[in-house]
Amino acid sequence: MIVSSAARPRGHPGYTETLPCAAESAEPARQLVRTALGAWGLDVLADDGALVVTELVANAARHAQGRSIRVSVSRPGTDAVWVAVADRSTARPAPREAGPYDVGGRGLALVDALSDRWGSDPLPFGKRVWAVLTCKDAD
Repeated sequence: MIVSSAARPRGHPGYTETLPCAAESAEPARQLVRTALGAWGLDVLADDGALVVTELVANAARHAQGRSIRVSVSRPGTDAVWVAVADRSTARPAPREAGPYDVGGRGLALVDALSDRWGSDPLPFGKRVWAVLTCKDAD
């Protein structure tokens, strides 16, 4: 696990890890998110954060080119966490409506439901898809 110096607003640390661009990377991505949230005392977001990163990794594994992805977790505030996956595809994610018998097509709807906001940013080598989760009961 590498502690990133990028995206450290308000002095909070960030965690990043480069993983293979494969569905099997969802497990270490979930571990990274759970480790970061535990270190920050934001365990209440662990289940939602794990589901969000799983969907972002699955989308990258399905649609991106390249051999690796970059998973990042940072803390933009005391009650929020930013989860992102960067890949080599320039195609922006687009939610779609899945039919009742479709096997896929619900991932971004799940990300939207679990996060306060989500989006994607173009990068020189591809894109980064991110989601922000916030503790609703934080004081």
